[in-house]
Amino acid sequence: MTASGPPPAEGEEPAGRSARPSGLLDVLGVASVVLDAQGRIVLWSPQAAELFGYSAQEALGRHAARLMVHEQHLDLVVGLFSDVLRTGRGWAGAFPVRHKDGSTRLVEFRNMRLLDDRGEAYALGLAADQSTVRRLERDVALSERIVSQSPIGLAVLDNRLRYVSVNPALERINGMPAEEHVGRTIPEMLPEVDAETLESAARRVLETGQPLVDLSTVGRTPADPDEDHAWSISLYRLEDAAGTVLGVTVSVVDITEQYRAGVEAEAARRRLALIADASARIGTTLELERTARELAEVAVPELADVAAVDLLEAVVEGRRSSLGPTEPAVIRALAVRADRAADALEAADPPGQIARYGPERLVTLCVRTGRPALVAHVRDEDLPRIARSAEAAVLLGLAGVHSYLAVPLIARGEVLGALDLKRTRNPDPFSADDVLLAGELASRAAVQIDNARWYQNARDAALTLQRSLLPRHPSVTGGLQVASRYQPAGATVEVGGDWFDVIPLERDRTALVVGDVMGSGITAAATMGRLRTATKALASLDLDPARLLEHLDRITEGLEHSIATCLYAVHDPHMRRCRIANAGHLPPARIPVGRPPELLELPTGVPLGVGGIPFSTTTVHLEPGDQLVFYTDGLVETRRESLDERLATLLTLLGGPARPLEELCDLLLRTLHQPDNHDDVALLVARVQALP
Repeated sequence: MTASGPPPAEGEEPAGRSARPSGLLDVLGVASVVLDAQGRIVLWSPQAAELFGYSAQEALGRHAARLMVHEQHLDLVVGLFSDVLRTGRGWAGAFPVRHKDGSTRLVEFRNMRLLDDRGEAYALGLAADQSTVRRLERDVALSERIVSQSPIGLAVLDNRLRYVSVNPALERINGMPAEEHVGRTIPEMLPEVDAETLESAARRVLETGQPLVDLSTVGRTPADPDEDHAWSISLYRLEDAAGTVLGVTVSVVDITEQYRAGVEAEAARRRLALIADASARIGTTLELERTARELAEVAVPELADVAAVDLLEAVVEGRRSSLGPTEPAVIRALAVRADRAADALEAADPPGQIARYGPERLVTLCVRTGRPALVAHVRDEDLPRIARSAEAAVLLGLAGVHSYLAVPLIARGEVLGALDLKRTRNPDPFSADDVLLAGELASRAAVQIDNARWYQNARDAALTLQRSLLPRHPSVTGGLQVASRYQPAGATVEVGGDWFDVIPLERDRTALVVGDVMGSGITAAATMGRLRTATKALASLDLDPARLLEHLDRITEGLEHSIATCLYAVHDPHMRRCRIANAGHLPPARIPVGRPPELLELPTGVPLGVGGIPFSTTTVHLEPGDQLVFYTDGLVETRRESLDERLATLLTLLGGPARPLEELCDLLLRTLHQPDNHDDVALLVARVQALP
């Protein structure tokens, strides 16, 4: 019986079978010649026939020296032959040999003594053309020198993809000596690299023969276990001259610098894109809270996983703020944004909430010094300096906050607040580049936030002035029940000069006024106040509505760059009539009892302040229960629909079921006033009542 051995490895021949010939022997063309003790040729290989030109029939039995050696070398050769047979010591060297064609060739010889089973001595000569031997020697020497001195890492893997050899460069790249590589696979040697992909690629190259060039991979080796490196790897199938597959050659080029440059270039591109995005998205309106939300939305998730925008409360109120070293910071949260970080979001101050941060808190340090506060690697003991409370610190720890950055919002030399950034899912800590990027975003946004807060302060002041100038009228006056509304414009523009008034007159009469000063802001509100005061003074003189508008026209002409529209009406419950004059205003609507609503047909007139054109008075009959609706253009004018369509919608709403006047005002505003309307609205509704 024979013992069974392990199965042959991939690429190896099974025991007992002849292996495929080596291509190297074929390239060398090694000839074999055997001589007997008298120097006669007794064995002659085909390679000998090719090398020396004599066939076996021509060579066998002949004296080798006389056949192949020139006369002048005959004694030397015979002496060398005799010495080999006598001493048993081999001889090697190059010797000129005579070819059958008469030429002389230098042949590399290896001679040795052989003994048969009877003790007879023979001489074995192995010969190859010296030029071929020298060429292979040069090639091998060159290959060895290139491999050993190449800055490129080189390795040979056998058919089982195990290391056979590595050069010094690859030793340095992998951080292990060559002998530790031999017999091991790529995954065994480089567990911190995507070795499975590399091994799979090497197997494809081994099977198909198609080289794989410039395969990029990133990872870490024992040479530098703390930093990622990048390599370009190329794989080629290794074959001998006869086409026998020997394995795979691997070349490894360290491209870490190029990789890092590419990463930095990509990061720079993303930073520029983020700044461009911020320029387009931040400051689309002059609304303070919306501007803060836009900043937070730009920062998440490109820069941080959680972002909060906080302003000093003094700044929000329009005052300058400077903090001493021991003073707390009173901060109002304007916006917060999180990318799948519920615990961190819960730990943040809700928008609109005012919090008091002690002097040791990082956000306080940031707004006090006007400099970034960075904790690249957050530890548990850092969380209390970041969070608003002990409970919030626990939530931040649960959320996995591992890096923190606060940058000041500075505009026109004043610290407004801070942009507060945290990372939970992004594994990288905030870097110096992130600090610069966050500072750039904060700098751009701070100007927009400052504009928004000053605008809001100015708008609040104008709105306060305007509301103070509007009347606080009774719900019932004379023979009328009255309801009114004032709706300021959207946040994108300043408040306007719309107004209304209800003026009790003698004999149960009531003057109703609705007007609109062209322009916006405090100037328009102030002009409105002056016109309202003048209207009340003129109304006490019991003037005809047209005459009153003529006086207002002259007053408006005296106000620089002021133009206003106005409707002035006087209701007389005893006469059951209303006398109305119009100065360029939209017509009022009448809702007669039992009939559909209608727009009153009045001479339009010209706006106040144009001057020189008379006004006219129109008398309208009113019965108890009839209603009049006065309004400014902000209620019905939009950019998307024509004025006729909007007035038709107004009449449709007025034609609905009867409802209290307050409900009617709310219905009209809720249905007709658009959120993005750039004009304010004054609305006045009056219902005629029967006198007792």
